[in-house]
Amino acid sequence: MNRYTAVIQAGGLGTRMYSVTQDKIPKPMLMLNGKPMIQWQIEELAQNGFQEIVIIAGHLGNQIEEYFQDGNRFKVHISYIYETKPLGSAGALYYLRRKLKTENLVLIFGDVMFSLDWKRLICFHEAYGKTATLLAHPNSHPYDSDILLVDDQDVVIGLDAKNNKRSYWYANCVNAGVYVLSAEILQYICAPVKTDLENDVLMPLFVDRQVCAYRTPEYVKDAGTPERFRQAEKENKNGVWHKKCLKNKQRCIFLDRDGTINQYRGLIAEEKDFELEEKAAAAIRKINESGYLAIVVTNQPVVARGMCTEEKVQLIHRKMETLLGVQGAYLDDIVFCPHHPDKGYPEENPFYKIKCRCRKPDIGMIEQMVKKYNIDLAYSWMIGDSTVDIQTAHNAGVRSVLLNTGQAGRDGKYNVEADVYAADLLQAVEMILGQAGER
Repeated sequence: MNRYTAVIQAGGLGTRMYSVTQDKIPKPMLMLNGKPMIQWQIEELAQNGFQEIVIIAGHLGNQIEEYFQDGNRFKVHISYIYETKPLGSAGALYYLRRKLKTENLVLIFGDVMFSLDWKRLICFHEAYGKTATLLAHPNSHPYDSDILLVDDQDVVIGLDAKNNKRSYWYANCVNAGVYVLSAEILQYICAPVKTDLENDVLMPLFVDRQVCAYRTPEYVKDAGTPERFRQAEKENKNGVWHKKCLKNKQRCIFLDRDGTINQYRGLIAEEKDFELEEKAAAAIRKINESGYLAIVVTNQPVVARGMCTEEKVQLIHRKMETLLGVQGAYLDDIVFCPHHPDKGYPEENPFYKIKCRCRKPDIGMIEQMVKKYNIDLAYSWMIGDSTVDIQTAHNAGVRSVLLNTGQAGRDGKYNVEADVYAADLLQAVEMILGQAGER
């Protein structure tokens, strides 16, 4: 990482945390399980090969420099930029012009806690060759977070700010507060004046398709409110930070969709017909808190049958993500198979009438997720409402739960037994986590 300088934006006033700081210490110096928040960041960066760190300090910032000094005891070199007046989220980057010794920088906000496979992120950024890469992730409060609008080539085409009123279904793709930037981005900051990173710097780059999104399920949390700070402390104590780093093998709970997460209504081709099962959000919230990944793998032959397009399926999935997000739950990924091998349906789309490896009970979708997220199938599960789901689990070598919701195993397509039977998704998740000692 010697070609990258890490820049920590720690100059804010910390008004959201006033009840904790009492304006006596800067927010990044709040003790989280025995260390200042910013120390967790610095140690993570040092462990991943970053050598140069610049801290942008402001209100009470002298406390940060007194504590970390030149960074020698953390095996990094730290220098400082001081804001004498608030310059927004990007204005102080102007001063990097004379400090930056590398061609690229990583910008991190001082209240963001993270545990990342940095090599993956940097390789992604360099492979795309854009001016900026924004780290994106699903979180438990997308309704009050900045949402990235991303096309199918991972290019960011817009940002919907958290203060906007949303009247549409949106993907839980949150701007996480970690940025990989080419040094050329500094040309957009022409003076040390109050500058907003998103509106003043990145928005023009969206138009030129010079920003991409790196979506990851790894641990990234805005710990900038008392409630989220306490949650970050708890998750750190429980080892969730470490578990979710993609350098480590991941445990996953694969989820069927229809009859498992949403009410079973046969083939769903319109978003109006999609409604969550009563306890689905509570169940997925428990998965999120446990450190397991929650990934949907679903057959959607509605596309092959000509009932709707892949884009319509994605709209239905955005509704699912929106409804779950309102209840504090999120999915780490969603993958679906649009194919169906049998021909003869009215209005069918011949392009999708093929035999494939992604359609359950084949395991192409699961294999795709294993490669993408470093998943250990020996410690993973599949939950569904049909014998197709249970056969998929057997084929993939994961343990299985059959639910009494949806089809409740009455599809009769395969003569298979599940490892566990449960009344609904919540009971299934509680049994899995109970067996793992992670309830």
